[in-house]
Amino acid sequence: MTDDRYTVISADCHAGADLLDYRPYLESGYHEDFDAWAAAYVNPHADLLADTADRNWNSARRLAELEADGIVAEVVFPNTIPPFFPSASLMAPAPTRTEFEQRWAGLRAHNRWLADFCAEAPGRRAGVAQILLHDVDEAVREVRRTREAGLTGGVMLPGTPPGSGLPELHSGAYDPLWAVCAELDVPVNHHGGSASPPLGDEPAARAVFMVETTWFSHRALWHLIFGGAFRRHPGLRLVLTEQGSGWIPGVLDMLDYYHGRLVASASRAATAEAKFGVGLDEAMGDSPAGIWRDHCFVGASFMRPHEVPLRHRIGLDKIMWGSDYPHDEGTHPHSREALRLAYAGVPADETAAMLGTNAARVYGFDLARLAPLAARVGPRVSDIAEPLDEIPPDATSPAFAPGGVVRVW
Repeated sequence: MTDDRYTVISADCHAGADLLDYRPYLESGYHEDFDAWAAAYVNPHADLLADTADRNWNSARRLAELEADGIVAEVVFPNTIPPFFPSASLMAPAPTRTEFEQRWAGLRAHNRWLADFCAEAPGRRAGVAQILLHDVDEAVREVRRTREAGLTGGVMLPGTPPGSGLPELHSGAYDPLWAVCAELDVPVNHHGGSASPPLGDEPAARAVFMVETTWFSHRALWHLIFGGAFRRHPGLRLVLTEQGSGWIPGVLDMLDYYHGRLVASASRAATAEAKFGVGLDEAMGDSPAGIWRDHCFVGASFMRPHEVPLRHRIGLDKIMWGSDYPHDEGTHPHSREALRLAYAGVPADETAAMLGTNAARVYGFDLARLAPLAARVGPRVSDIAEPLDEIPPDATSPAFAPGGVVRVW
């Protein structure tokens, strides 16, 4: 925060190359296969076919629109179609054995493109590298390579939904991945929508997906906690992005309840559930709430008014606001109004933490370097303190939806 303006870092934005622009970033041995695949590919995403699709890769347009929203830096998750993927990688089903090699090549191409894209705006973009979990050693190599290439947004952790054929995230099979992320201080990001099993295309299936998708993304939290990943790798950090934030206090209470019932020791009374918790206390090393406090953060995209009163229970130092640019559910071009709706009446130092300070600490942004830009385009403290009386009529973001759902699972 400058004297009168906030430094706003969006902890949830999305970008990617136009389809054919990935070709130069592919290893040459895949060019012929890519040409054949791209010639036959039909993009299923309407937003990637619209006139506004270039927001994903047009650096100048992107910077101008983010600045108009008062945002000076961003954490960049994927959005467009990587080579050899059937859809955007966040939502793509797990590859078959025969698809695996090409998909890995496609993700490496995206990561190379993203490093160049971030370099076009030095200090203002923290790119999130993509990996697959089917070959943990290859994932470790890609974490090292992308860190050296300048991607500071960490790594995007894929889900392991039922039917994926992958070990669950609590498995020790992923220890080499957790170890390299802890060693290199690489945040592990788990984004909403990336862990759901395929449900089909019927109307009911799509509705069920909307209801369940955040729950499937939440699973990474209790898998890593109960799996002991944070005890074995004390430097490991987990960020849960675009999954809401109002659910966190209730889930931590629930996890602490089960932890207390499952863990038997000389200092605790015996419970009926203790037989299911043999070895758990030694594996975890702390309570779920303690692990959250020491290791976890939330990318609270377009934080809504009903979530803000929970900020101290979540942890004021854990919350990182995000605009979800350029998605329709994001707050652009009404991010300033969304901030007023959520944070009017909140002390300025607390708002500053949620809008920028926390993200700078997690992702390594230099606040001093961003300060001159924030002094020019950042939202005024006095403006955000003014309650929002009228919702913009063309706003499409859930940030402006009346009421809200506080998920408790």
